[in-house]
Amino acid sequence: MDTSRRRGRRPGGADTRAALLAAAREVFAEQGYAGATVRAIAGRAGVDAAMVNHWFGGKQGLFSAVMELPGTVRLPTVLDTILGGELDGLAERIVRTFVTLWDDNDGQFAALIRSVSSQEMTATVLRDFLTNEVLGRVVTRIGADRPELRASLCASQMVGLGMARYVVKLGPLATADVDTVVRAVAPTLTRYLTEPLDG
Repeated sequence: MDTSRRRGRRPGGADTRAALLAAAREVFAEQGYAGATVRAIAGRAGVDAAMVNHWFGGKQGLFSAVMELPGTVRLPTVLDTILGGELDGLAERIVRTFVTLWDDNDGQFAALIRSVSSQEMTATVLRDFLTNEVLGRVVTRIGADRPELRASLCASQMVGLGMARYVVKLGPLATADVDTVVRAVAPTLTRYLTEPLDG
């Protein structure tokens, strides 16, 4: 029997949590969100996989903790909100969902966007999450051509918007109401999502 791997909680609960966070940062950066498994993260941390559920409630909760996202941000809810309507309003729902979440958690999202510009790991993980798990799923659901390019274009728009509104606090954009931002930005997302990208 292999006794080299530690099972269950480490002697100090905070040590287990910290070890899982450190391991998750590495595995998410190496494998992306979709490729990272709870078992791989727990194995890297030297603990039982059940500890991920114990401390974070699963992979989504662990990802949120790594990225320092608000606990209220849940991928299934975000996707249901974005995809829960007609195609004509898809771009508006994407912008409204993101900006509303950001407005409700201004400080945390500003810190996240700042870290993206200074930490390669954070940038890699966030890029994978946005392009594959959120916007990639949206583009796939609507059956658009060139889904990877479309998802990355949409992600560039939303990350840029986050940087301008919450970090740089650029001019009137920083204080504009959500409806104004939606009306201004959604047409660009509509083009990225559904219109021809060549010519």
